[in-house]
Amino acid sequence: MKMKLSRMLTPFRIIVGSYIVAMFLFSVLLFLPISSQAGVSVSYSEALFTAVSAVSVTGLSVVNVSETYSTLGVFFLAAAIQLGGIGVMTLGTFVWMVLGKKIALSQRMLIMVDQNQISYSGLVKLMRGILLVALLIEIVGALILGTYYLNYFDTPAEAYYQGAFGALSAFTNAGFDVTGQSLIPFADDYFVQLVNILLIFAGAIGFPVLMELKAYFSSANPNYRFSLFTKITTTTYFIVFIVGVAGLWLIERNAFYEGLSWHQQLFFSIFNSATARSGGLATMDISHLTLASLLLISALMIIGASPSSVGGGIRTTTLAVMFLTIKSFALGRSDVKVFGREIHQEDRQKAFIVLSVFVVGLFMSIILIAGFEHSSEIELMAIIFEASSAFGTCGLSMGITPHLTLPSQITLMILMLIGRVGLVAFLFSIRAKEKKIHYKYPTERIIIG
Repeated sequence: MKMKLSRMLTPFRIIVGSYIVAMFLFSVLLFLPISSQAGVSVSYSEALFTAVSAVSVTGLSVVNVSETYSTLGVFFLAAAIQLGGIGVMTLGTFVWMVLGKKIALSQRMLIMVDQNQISYSGLVKLMRGILLVALLIEIVGALILGTYYLNYFDTPAEAYYQGAFGALSAFTNAGFDVTGQSLIPFADDYFVQLVNILLIFAGAIGFPVLMELKAYFSSANPNYRFSLFTKITTTTYFIVFIVGVAGLWLIERNAFYEGLSWHQQLFFSIFNSATARSGGLATMDISHLTLASLLLISALMIIGASPSSVGGGIRTTTLAVMFLTIKSFALGRSDVKVFGREIHQEDRQKAFIVLSVFVVGLFMSIILIAGFEHSSEIELMAIIFEASSAFGTCGLSMGITPHLTLPSQITLMILMLIGRVGLVAFLFSIRAKEKKIHYKYPTERIIIG
């Protein structure tokens, strides 16, 4: 019985199960009366949705955080965001290290799955580095925002409270806020926007990239070489970001941006392109944008952030490998080369599987939510936008989240969970054990396309 249970509890299932347990644990904490403000009642479904959104660092919410939760409730919410942002195994590794315990092979396997790594080498060092870098960035961000917020809030305590939560939310790409209006009050404050954009970038670019940048600046070796992963994901991330900025400006220049100054147009485009990748914070009411811009932002949310980051989506490397594979096929090549290296066949196959499953899952979710909401007046574009935001763990919304029925909210919660753990880990968690086949069928070609 014990052997059978150990075979069933694969590292992928343990990681997925750990996030599910964390979501239910924080739902109970957020459901406690002491977590709510005086006179405010929170249903368990609202607490569960908030907990799932926080642990998955998404940011969709069925309640107004600033008007609903007490200081203790906000603390529980921040703890859920921190856990979801840096990962279950990062905090677990820290606890093991503090207790002086040796990191066993089984625990290294869990770390590898949680951080989407492909090698056991240097995992403990990576976890230590992730935790230290994440905390350093959050502390610096909190001090900068908190000090600057002294110009906005009446007391230093309130300013640093807002700054600390804002830095945590931006770096983890969680999308939650305690202002009650996201960053709309700072729509004309470009310093606040710039700090938040940099924090979003730092969280979404990927922890391995941050570790390599740290090694590069601390290394005395002038010939330090960045990995292929860092080159691909960083290049793709910023290309998509620039395309998003240009696309939003071109679409909205004669629509929402009409009558605005050039710098207002520029920062609306920059911030929306940055936050759409997984940030979830907003400096405007997104629903005011045109249909074309909403579709573009949905595409940016679907692409998402980099692997081994706080963000979701299909991830930048998936997009890059897919594009490079199509390009090689169009040029009549069987191999895929970039930056003087060749992409492994298994990685190419994995990229197309992730994209295919993501698109099918998103399409099915949109159909389900549209079916659940058939009697309401919610538009299809709002449903597409909401589902894309949940699956990409972004958190942007056209304001329909609290008005959805419970079945629709459950659908979004499932999307947020899968988006946080990653499609590859989720697929491996539900995959049956591979059976050894001792025979092969004859191969036959079929017509494709």
